[in-house]
Amino acid sequence: MENANNFEYLAANTIPIWQHRNHQEQQEEQKIEKNIRTVHPAVSFDARADADALYKAMKGLGTDEKALMAILCHRSNNQRVLISQAYKSGYGKDLESKLKSELSGNFERVMVSLCLPTADFMAREMYEAMAGLGTDDQALVEILCSSTNKEMQEMNAAYLRFYGHSMEKDIVGDTSGTFKMILVSLAQGGRDENDFVFDEHKIKSDAQRLHDAGEARLGTDESAFNSILATRSWAHLGQVMIEYQSMFGNSLEKAIMSEFSGNAEKVLLGILQCAVNRHAYFAQRLRDSMKGLGTNNRTLIRLIVGHCDNDLGNIRQEYEKKFIRSFAADVMDETSGEYRRALMALLGSKTNLQ
Repeated sequence: MENANNFEYLAANTIPIWQHRNHQEQQEEQKIEKNIRTVHPAVSFDARADADALYKAMKGLGTDEKALMAILCHRSNNQRVLISQAYKSGYGKDLESKLKSELSGNFERVMVSLCLPTADFMAREMYEAMAGLGTDDQALVEILCSSTNKEMQEMNAAYLRFYGHSMEKDIVGDTSGTFKMILVSLAQGGRDENDFVFDEHKIKSDAQRLHDAGEARLGTDESAFNSILATRSWAHLGQVMIEYQSMFGNSLEKAIMSEFSGNAEKVLLGILQCAVNRHAYFAQRLRDSMKGLGTNNRTLIRLIVGHCDNDLGNIRQEYEKKFIRSFAADVMDETSGEYRRALMALLGSKTNLQ
């Protein structure tokens, strides 16, 4: 398995954070680090004018796709939601429904996704990952292991509003075993989010508990891994990984790979990847969606649309640092037509695509 973040090297060559004399200063610097969005709010924004322009672009025969992109790909998520509301109040129709009737394929999926509040969009992604025959387990892992508590709570509320039952109910019905247990735990949105206070005793205790639950015994105590990895803060888990390596001479990642398999292994490793570098985790998911034969367009769209208003710029930086290649060039190579133009606009590309 490709080691996306070289956990073992990081753990073996990193000093536990409480041993740093300037720990407080380092934490203050971390707080200052900001997300880099690639889609910015329009300065002179008029939801009614934008709604009218969208109506004109889809009125009569043919559709002015460039006009659609000029608006929907260059407004923030909050602004796009206001445009959707203005469209419905002005024309008595859902903008989403109108876009579906005018467009098709991946371009349609991008445009429709842009009209939804982020929580509604992610709730729909969760539903579609579980609907019908088969389950998109990797989509479930990506969304659930990386979401903040607020994102999870809003997603759960949107899911219940859309589908009339809880997201947890569908997770339970579509998954099984240890994988189900971990996903249900993550879906509660109960992770400790205090990333700037470290308890040395708790870090050492968790490292020991994980070792006792796995490598130190016959069989595996899956619930011990679940209770720690699904609830501790990202920063705490990062320190547990370092401490585990220091105490036992083996990486926590390798321990999980030896104790778990299949989707349970993937979701636990996904959590560790997010603990080390959440943006790098998404960069790896983007690379996986585009490498090899074919393109996983659903994953590509979800990650670009879902992050363009927040941290896609950070993800792009991690992508290009890790893979030594242009993220925008890779997206261009894997897409075409209006679909390509829309994604490039969301990436903030100034390229004039013909």
